[in-house]
Amino acid sequence: MTAEVAREVFAAVDGFLVHASVERGLSPRTVEAYGRDLARLAQHLERAGVRRIGDVRREHLTGFVAELERRGLGARSRARALVAARRLLRYAGAASALEGERGVGVRSPRLDRTLPRILRPDETAALIEAADPGEPLGLRDRAMLEVLYAAGLRVSELVSLSLGALDRRAGLLRVMGKGRRERIVPLGTPALEALDAYLIEGRPALAQADARPSDAVFLSRRGRAMTRQNFFTRLRGLARQAGIPSDRVSPHVLRHAFATDLLNGGADLRAVQSMLGHADLSTTQIYTHVSQSRLRETVERRHPRGEGRRGSRRQ
Repeated sequence: MTAEVAREVFAAVDGFLVHASVERGLSPRTVEAYGRDLARLAQHLERAGVRRIGDVRREHLTGFVAELERRGLGARSRARALVAARRLLRYAGAASALEGERGVGVRSPRLDRTLPRILRPDETAALIEAADPGEPLGLRDRAMLEVLYAAGLRVSELVSLSLGALDRRAGLLRVMGKGRRERIVPLGTPALEALDAYLIEGRPALAQADARPSDAVFLSRRGRAMTRQNFFTRLRGLARQAGIPSDRVSPHVLRHAFATDLLNGGADLRAVQSMLGHADLSTTQIYTHVSQSRLRETVERRHPRGEGRRGSRRQ
């Protein structure tokens, strides 16, 4: 392949990445991952002698996925790379490679849907109680945990909350989610009380550490917006204080706990989908499997004919 042809393929990739970031509003992390995937695709097409994006065929895509598998990439990474390739082709007006006979057999790698890790309600309560409300950082940590558990936010959504996103009187949050999709989520009384305590007593003290005022709700010790990494570190420390193995705790685990506890309490699946900001209901449905597994565990432990009760009678 000539250098001119190679430049055409890479130019299409560059144009798509700008489109994904600016027009589609994909997150920087997603765009970065797509960039890595499509750089591999461009190299694969170059080795295959593909002269233009419009010349891409089914066999090139299946060969690309097979090459990624040989390199040792997991099913989830291969599936994401195929999604990136398909979106690139559609963007470049080359979607015919995905249609008709040429599209037959271009299947995403099968993903094993593992059940998410969750905390029991008493463990969640212990985690929240571990934050010390007697000092600004503790007030902040408790407010972050209460909001995370009350609203089921992603950690990126939590740390990017601005003061203007809060409607304290109505008890609502305006959240900017994936794909720049905005949603409104309600907060319960414990979360609102923790937020009020932090905003009145904790945040002003933290804000003094930086001469440039930040619009972020949650501030670091230095008066700047909290980062995902900073919160993750604090969360692991609180888990240890609460007597919970730190490897069982993460911001996303609290999001899982929010969804599972709502469903266990009888919430409608569509309502949970809306609050989580899931575009597809099938993503939310995994929590129904979690609820069923907990139900089975309860039956085995509590029912007269369950394994746990029968075992106790044998002793």
